[in-house]
Amino acid sequence: MPWTPEYFPRCRRAHKLPVVLSQEEVLAFFDQIPSLKCRAALMTCYGVGEAVRLLVADIDSQRMLIRIQNGKGAKDRYAMLAPRLLDVLRRYWRAARPTSFLFPSWRPQRPLSTGSLQLACREAALRAGIHKRVTCHTLRHSFATHLLENGADTRIIQALLGHTRIDTTARYAAVSPQLVAATVSPLDRLDSAPPATRRSRR
Repeated sequence: MPWTPEYFPRCRRAHKLPVVLSQEEVLAFFDQIPSLKCRAALMTCYGVGEAVRLLVADIDSQRMLIRIQNGKGAKDRYAMLAPRLLDVLRRYWRAARPTSFLFPSWRPQRPLSTGSLQLACREAALRAGIHKRVTCHTLRHSFATHLLENGADTRIIQALLGHTRIDTTARYAAVSPQLVAATVSPLDRLDSAPPATRRSRR
């Protein structure tokens, strides 16, 4: 049959908003991670977005930056190194003394598996009484949303997360209930319009 493209409409893909933790939930989550290694790794996931393949040499405490090699989109980038994260990483390094990978597995020349971190996420969320599905990616989404809520520019968030397109970063505005609640509706501004403007509209 001479089928033409209009006979094959594209199915619409469902676009679901990512799960995001509040800042209070993030604090409760970190408090329930007993292992210093897992706590340092998951705090890195929150503040950087990636942790598993980081090297010890990627931590630049002089410039307060973390170099991420071959990150999202197979690109290198720099992420911020928060003083609080640096303090945790230093305590972890003094205790574990990693030499190659920052978070090695039981075999020093291999990184910690993603599955081990995901298991630590589930257990910490359960102990903290968080009923959302918490993964390492949830921490990344939460970090981006909290940056946006604190007034960070979307271009900076785009660079920190390694997004190629700005509209990928902009979707976090739809996730943040604080931004939605703080937005003033034009309906509430109608009474504040100048009298002349209101008369002309009539």
